[in-house]
Amino acid sequence: MEVILLLSVALVMTSFGISGTAMASSITTYPDFQQLHVKQTIAAASTKLYKEEFEEDSSGSGGGRWKVKVVHRDKIFPQASHNKSIFHARIHRDVKRVDSLMRRLGGNSNDQVMNKELDFGSEVVSGMAQGSGEYFVRIGIGSPPRSQYVVIDSGSDIVWVQCQPCSQCYHQSDPIFDPSRSASYSGVSCTSTVCDRLQNSAGCHEGRCRYEASYGDGSYTQGTLAFETLTFGRALIRNVAIGCGHMNRGMFVGAAGLLGIGGGPMSFVGQLGGQTGGAFSYCLVSRGDATTAGSLEFGRAAMPVGAAWVPLIRNQRAPSFYYVGLAGLGVGGMRVPISEDVFRQTELGYGGVVMDTGTAVTRFPTLAYEAFRDTFVEQTASLPRVSGGVSIFDTCYDLNGFVSVRVPTVSFYFTGGPILTLPARNFLIPVDDKGTFCLAFAPSGAGLSIIGNIQQEGIRISFDGANGFVGFGPDVC
Repeated sequence: MEVILLLSVALVMTSFGISGTAMASSITTYPDFQQLHVKQTIAAASTKLYKEEFEEDSSGSGGGRWKVKVVHRDKIFPQASHNKSIFHARIHRDVKRVDSLMRRLGGNSNDQVMNKELDFGSEVVSGMAQGSGEYFVRIGIGSPPRSQYVVIDSGSDIVWVQCQPCSQCYHQSDPIFDPSRSASYSGVSCTSTVCDRLQNSAGCHEGRCRYEASYGDGSYTQGTLAFETLTFGRALIRNVAIGCGHMNRGMFVGAAGLLGIGGGPMSFVGQLGGQTGGAFSYCLVSRGDATTAGSLEFGRAAMPVGAAWVPLIRNQRAPSFYYVGLAGLGVGGMRVPISEDVFRQTELGYGGVVMDTGTAVTRFPTLAYEAFRDTFVEQTASLPRVSGGVSIFDTCYDLNGFVSVRVPTVSFYFTGGPILTLPARNFLIPVDDKGTFCLAFAPSGAGLSIIGNIQQEGIRISFDGANGFVGFGPDVC
């Protein structure tokens, strides 16, 4: 195995906190109320990332040494910089995503393969500038590696990229991957056990295994399953089963494909198995932040000291998803009167709380959401409301002209004691550039709760699959 380089990012200690016996005492909770910096938040949301470029190291040290460049979107697509239209497109995709998750509570297979631990990682950038709520990592595909943006998705169990020859492809930021130019590309035989692990097999063609995957927004990918080398910094991961998509349609917007990091056997995490000790972590950079990058890291070394650890809950109906135990919600330092049963998974696998990178807005069952929302509204009675709400948000405020406002802290009470308190930007978000802010939660209309990426932003989140825990903090990005 090549020399391992774990890409790191400069982390600035900002405002979030976790309390509880599982967290080091140096991390304290937020005050019951905090300041939302209105103008600063609007300005940050208007600063968009578009493209990062890798520059390969010529030192001969093996693998590539990658340097990231961030460019303001307006310098590339100035005609597509309307914040309101980007917001509505993002929410439209989010609604489709949630609808898809609600329908996907069926079964999945779950095997794991490989051994020998390794540690590696890549930077994570916001897909917001692409008009997308998803997050992207930039990795190398093939030999020599071709740099590509891919969406990271904790609810998906396949890795795929668009490939030449392409009978139907959507626009992506980088040239479409050509497997004929990769020395490490090898089609998977239909008789391979790897082919048997596919959740949605599309049969065989000329002895090669075919795959297909569809998504709730009407997006889909179809093509050939192949073994290929992926590059993360200087780490080469050989013989990863990926989909080489020759017929693709979707709202991936700029990304070459998808890096599934769900709990199933064909996800990137599932394929690595013991090589990474079943461990990975990510820190999602705040929306529109053009000054820092988050990170996605794999391996036991990615597990932080001082995190607040919460047990992962398995669901045989949906083994791809990462469930956690949520006991309640807090507003302004006060626990909202919601029964813990609302968040519990039933014996049949319904309900529960899923951590999902692909969903933007956190959803709670209607009864829980309404109690939580009403408490928040009571404690923000002095702020001017927007009648009727905006899109899926029913609780919005007209903060035009304000420099900052005092808002109550929002907290998640996890099973076992840890309490995660969020910075204001993770629960009150601008929906236009005129000062309209909305409470970034919505009712699910079902028993399933989803903790989306807006609420996860800026917080190091670690998954220790081997031991069955998810950790929050202590690092931020």
